[in-house]
Amino acid sequence: MNKPTVVIGASDNPERYAHKAVLSLQKHGYVVHAVGLKKGTINGIEIHSDRPTFENIDTVTLYVGPANQSFWYDYVLSLKPKRIIFNPGTENSEFESLAQKQGIETIEACTLVMLSVGTY
Repeated sequence: MNKPTVVIGASDNPERYAHKAVLSLQKHGYVVHAVGLKKGTINGIEIHSDRPTFENIDTVTLYVGPANQSFWYDYVLSLKPKRIIFNPGTENSEFESLAQKQGIETIEACTLVMLSVGTY
């Protein structure tokens, strides 16, 4: 497995779905990078607030609503992921179109469900 994933909108609040996604990805053996607005940690994984560069990213999974996504467009696209997962509530046709124009697959799905049923 070991496909590197970046979780955008990561939070150290265990009630947040982004937090649950980081834990589930980790449990399923994926390399997880967490990026959010505030620093913190999730089960030993650092939450970066400085938009670091990561190499060979397979997937970016979004947990930021459309109203706040434009802040993330350039950063996410600069990671050159193979795909972006737009989790429920994050669907954004403008961002999806920008990604698709760069050859990035876009999926409107739930990361947690995908992991639980083996389709991630």
